Amino acid sequence: MPKTPRRHQEDLASLFSVAFSVLNQELHQRLDELGFGDIRPMHGFLFQGLIPDGATAKTLVELLGISKQAVSQMLDYLEERGYVARKPHPSDGRGKLVVLTERGQAVIKAKESTYAKIERKWGEIVGPDRLNMMRSDLKRIIESVNEGDVPQKLRPTW
Repeated sequence: MPKTPRRHQEDLASLFSVAFSVLNQELHQRLDELGFGDIRPMHGFLFQGLIPDGATAKTLVELLGISKQAVSQMLDYLEERGYVARKPHPSDGRGKLVVLTERGQAVIKAKESTYAKIERKWGEIVGPDRLNMMRSDLKRIIESVNEGDVPQKLRPTW
């Protein structure tokens, strides 16, 4: 593996970005091997909004911070490939609820298993205590954003 350019070795934002890329590349390589090669990184953020009981398209728009059309296109893509289904909303007669299908649940399980393997590998590199400390520190940083008077909506970026 080539050395990381020096500018990435000192810039925390770049280190987070490159580490996320390493994680994503390994995840998607494994998903491809398992028959989920049509899943893209952006789909993972949408899947998170569907766990555990589904969501409306409006909820997904708010969660992802993208247009209704973009969410609709992603849902069409995932529905055509068998990952999600649109069902009548149980309490809104005009609305639809988007839920994971068995295939959608299978890709979530594959993602979780792969992330666990990656985290174990990273724990071998830096040590499990340091990895847990990093996780705890990142949680504290994220939680501190919403300690003020005006809570902020934190959205994934891609």
